[in-house]
Amino acid sequence: MFNKLSTRPLDIIHEYYDPGSRTYEILLRHGKLVAQKAMDAAKKVPHLNPDMNFIEEAALLHDIGIFQTDTPQLGCSGKYPYVCHGYLGRELLEKAGLPRHALVCERHLGVGISAEEIIKNGFPVPERDMIPLSVEEQVVCYADKFFSKDWTLIAKNNSEEEIIRVLESYGNGSAEKFKEWQMLFE
Repeated sequence: MFNKLSTRPLDIIHEYYDPGSRTYEILLRHGKLVAQKAMDAAKKVPHLNPDMNFIEEAALLHDIGIFQTDTPQLGCSGKYPYVCHGYLGRELLEKAGLPRHALVCERHLGVGISAEEIIKNGFPVPERDMIPLSVEEQVVCYADKFFSKDWTLIAKNNSEEEIIRVLESYGNGSAEKFKEWQMLFE
């Protein structure tokens, strides 16, 4: 893995993160774990023609916006709540000329967030649908649920039961969507 990866994702990460920092280490380790899981899952759906190179790059970049959030447990001291990292990452990657990668950033939270849910819950993000549509967006979103970021562990593996329990607490059909992805990608 990562032998054929263009240096572009790493160059972009280096623009915003100090390679010697713990936050960089957390971001990169998490991104690599998500990339491997996403690529493994995408191999289960060759009939959908997933773009494997894109999946790998997008998985590495999906959390690029975390540095702008106030998340001390990840070493981040920005001004935004963590829920904003998706749309903030989208903005960064759009400026970098990566519009498809940008959509993965915005659409990977939970199993996606509808404009209706944003308004209902008062999330401090733009009021628009942020739901993964393409197979690539879906597979990165799916894979991301298996790995939590943590200052001490760097990456925690989440069991399917843990993921479903958390998604059920949202009460909006998220657990059911995840189960659909399980049937498709496993």
